[in-house]
Amino acid sequence: MVLAQFACTSLWFAGNAVLPSLIPQFMLEASSLSHLTSAVQLGFILGTLLFAVLAIADRYSPSKVFLVCAVAGAGCNLSLLLAEGLSTLLLSRFLTGFCLAGIYPVGMKIAADYHQKGLGKALGYLVGALVLGTAFPHLLRGLTQDLPWRYVILGTSALAVVGGVALYLLVPDGPYRSKGARPNFSTFFQIFKEKKFRAAAFGYFGHMWELYTLWAYIPVMLALYQVNNSKGQELSFPLWAFAIIAVGAVACVAGGYVSQKVGSARTAFVGLAISMVCCLLSPWLFTLSLPLFLGYLLVWGFTVVMDSPQFSALVAQAAPSQTKGTALTIVNCIGFAITIVSIQFLQGVQVYVKAEYQFMFLAIGPLLGLLSMRRLL
Repeated sequence: MVLAQFACTSLWFAGNAVLPSLIPQFMLEASSLSHLTSAVQLGFILGTLLFAVLAIADRYSPSKVFLVCAVAGAGCNLSLLLAEGLSTLLLSRFLTGFCLAGIYPVGMKIAADYHQKGLGKALGYLVGALVLGTAFPHLLRGLTQDLPWRYVILGTSALAVVGGVALYLLVPDGPYRSKGARPNFSTFFQIFKEKKFRAAAFGYFGHMWELYTLWAYIPVMLALYQVNNSKGQELSFPLWAFAIIAVGAVACVAGGYVSQKVGSARTAFVGLAISMVCCLLSPWLFTLSLPLFLGYLLVWGFTVVMDSPQFSALVAQAAPSQTKGTALTIVNCIGFAITIVSIQFLQGVQVYVKAEYQFMFLAIGPLLGLLSMRRLL
């Protein structure tokens, strides 16, 4: 399950990893980074909204849903090779994001169907696989810099197909799965009446304000440091972007084990608090020496996602069993909608705020998330 999640979520940042090659080929502007990232997120949002309304993950075999979406996502990712300009690039990334709606939250649904206890630990591994999959295209690009960018797209698509087929063949539906009823359009509102569910969901929303915006802008931060410290050592942007994102996979797994001792709520709270401090101290980040700068980003990359699987565990535990898949999908839908607002917001403030101060705004989400989580401690 973990390997399949890693393989299929490698589709997520494939476009970001090859963007430096796309910019000269299609004569794109620098703002294309935020647009391509937002296109994937928008596709994911609309996909999760449709999946939630139709209760796809609760009504049908999650393993079959995962397989169909993995193969379809690989095909949509390959359509990037046929792009002729920004509009077709955006369409390709949008469709890929739509298919990811049947991969990430459905994978969590499958995990929840296998674990009534220890869900925080299980989701730690699963979200860690998502993090590693998200980072993988940067590694692939770093290792194939002398080859055409198309190899990254071909590699991630092939990986997604293998992951989807492997999960379908090797991971049957879990023993604790409760098949859902027909679509109930009031579910969206009913699940938010539960106080614990609401607290966990709003904590997750605050976390999402920071997470994907940071991931999208890590190459920008590396480039900004390089410009401000032109006499320093040359950085391999793809390899360091991979390392800074991928270290979060270790954090997810470690957080899963910690949650078994102190609980998911406390684990998530601490991770969110530390990442908020990293946001607030970010203006000083670009004045540090290269080792401290990279060390700071590694710490930030570690803490920014450590809380993610614990929020998912809290949401799953607070939701009724027959609507667990729908609840996870709804929360994912809203959370990823927030990432678009955050990414575009940071793009917008660049006109008014110096680059080194922009990332302080990422602290808004963690602060509100921490305030929401107080009733869970």
